[in-house]
Amino acid sequence: MPTSQLEQEVRQHLRYNVIVNLFDGAFFGFGFGFSSLTTFIPIFLSRMTSSAILFGLVPAIHATGWLFPQLLTAGWVARLRRYKPSVLLMTVNERLPFLGLAVVAWFLPGLGRQAGLVLTFLMLAWQGLGAGFTANPWISFIAKIIPSEVRGTFFGSQAAAADVLMSVGAVLAGILLTRVSDRFNFSLLYLLTFGCLIISWIFLASSREPPDLEKKIPEKTTPFWKGTRTILRRDVNFRWFIMARMLSQIAVTGFAFYIIYCVRQFSMNDLTAGFLTAALSISQIVANPLMGWAGDRWGHHTVLLLGAFSAVVSGLLAWYAPGLIWFYPAMILAGFANVAVWTIGMAMTVEFGSEAERPVYIGLSNTLVAPFAILAPIFGGWLADAAGYRTMFIVAAIGGLITVAVLYLWVRDPRHVGKATEPASF
Repeated sequence: MPTSQLEQEVRQHLRYNVIVNLFDGAFFGFGFGFSSLTTFIPIFLSRMTSSAILFGLVPAIHATGWLFPQLLTAGWVARLRRYKPSVLLMTVNERLPFLGLAVVAWFLPGLGRQAGLVLTFLMLAWQGLGAGFTANPWISFIAKIIPSEVRGTFFGSQAAAADVLMSVGAVLAGILLTRVSDRFNFSLLYLLTFGCLIISWIFLASSREPPDLEKKIPEKTTPFWKGTRTILRRDVNFRWFIMARMLSQIAVTGFAFYIIYCVRQFSMNDLTAGFLTAALSISQIVANPLMGWAGDRWGHHTVLLLGAFSAVVSGLLAWYAPGLIWFYPAMILAGFANVAVWTIGMAMTVEFGSEAERPVYIGLSNTLVAPFAILAPIFGGWLADAAGYRTMFIVAAIGGLITVAVLYLWVRDPRHVGKATEPASF
């Protein structure tokens, strides 16, 4: 039963907030279907370069932009009584860059390859950092308006809604690339992405968030970093959780190279690339609500283990694959692994610590992973150039095995572990 005025208001608006945020996620995913970071952005880059390192920079920039700023914003976010105004302002910076990419694609023939590459990566960096500065207030916002007993299911359902329309967008993008002139096709894809993200923003802005008037906001009497050190020192389980998240970046490194490898090794066309991306999206459509529901009932730790094992098998399939058909199960398993790393990892993160400490736990669990998020794909690209893509796939599978070991031996579900009581000041 609700125990406070805030909880009563949260539950009063729960159905409405679930609906509008599902639509937010759905149109966000639809937009990214037209500009997939693992499919169509690399194909666009392939018009300007053949460097696997630069292909690897695409997911590295996005992941680092998402992860790194979160600790920097944690102290500020922890002191907010309402998160939505900050979310709406910050998220503009993860949406507007796609309009910039449309302009770059339109003027690419006149810009030349080198200038086009520089401007493309500037847009991707802006987009990634915009996502990162949005992430902490957004996760805190969702954790506030969605009760804990259904939070994993919500995260999974929202991600599934995003993946449903992402798969549709990916297939449509593949069709457009084959039917629209090379002079205009990528400009059109990026404009469609931007339009979908505007609709997504409107639904997000419709969310109802009551102010937390009961939240105790301590005065800033000590440096913020002392509070983070206190958390890391006292919470051994959380330290191992961060270690597993770091290692998982190696486990999923190969996923970003599947499409380019298939294009080079098997002469895959753009339409088939769209269907292969759709296979990834459909697997995530199934995995997100299923794994979120399972995490709410049986523990997110178990689901993380299954996801890490999926990454291992996906990497082994990609390493062995004698033909293009093998990449369909590899992509499906990659979808389950992605859900575990991102959706379930996020749901498990907010279970650590107290309500006041949550933004700091969110920041620590993501910012400390940022160096691995950027270095793993760059290392993967270097390894692919130096020793071949198949070598890189097997190294990723080994990274997945180590992740499984750490999760199994040293990480426990925080809901079943007693929380430390030493206070942390922010």
